[in-house]
Amino acid sequence: MICQNCGQRPASLHYTKIVNGAKTELHLCEECAKEQGESSETEHSFMSAAGGYTIQDLLSDLLNMDQSNTAGNAEKKQPKKAARPLTCDNCGLTYKQFTKTGRLGCAHCYHAFESKLTPVFRRVHSGNTNHTGKVPKHRHEKLHAQRELDEKKRQINILVQNEEFEKAAELRDEIRTLEKQFQGREEDS
Repeated sequence: MICQNCGQRPASLHYTKIVNGAKTELHLCEECAKEQGESSETEHSFMSAAGGYTIQDLLSDLLNMDQSNTAGNAEKKQPKKAARPLTCDNCGLTYKQFTKTGRLGCAHCYHAFESKLTPVFRRVHSGNTNHTGKVPKHRHEKLHAQRELDEKKRQINILVQNEEFEKAAELRDEIRTLEKQFQGREEDS
């Protein structure tokens, strides 16, 4: 989408305002937003001063929730140590900087801050930590069959480890039947 102000650069800030039931949308590039005083930094400080609650505030609260819950307990049990701040080895972003901006520096930050992010993802995504996304209708049946096969293979490994060979043999036969059906569907496609 192109900036509504200059008509040249891609719009990176999208605002929707509803005043007295009238909805207006504004799509601006970063430069035009700064000129009009609508940049994310300006909005954040304006909203905070006006008593509003921004998305950065929400994210910051979610990320700091576990720290506030455990901080009191940790202080009582142990004296405070000068701990090395949690930092991404790739881009150098610290966890504290991330909680202020709400933006990760690179893809490696997910691994660097995994211990802090996983509880937040679980809380926000109803316990899920893996993104599965939407599946196009024409691929749904094939993907469902593949997931079922993968789950049965995982189950058979557990049965073999537990030395439940009879159940494992039954499951193996089910897997073979499913694989034949799966191959038949692929040949028909």
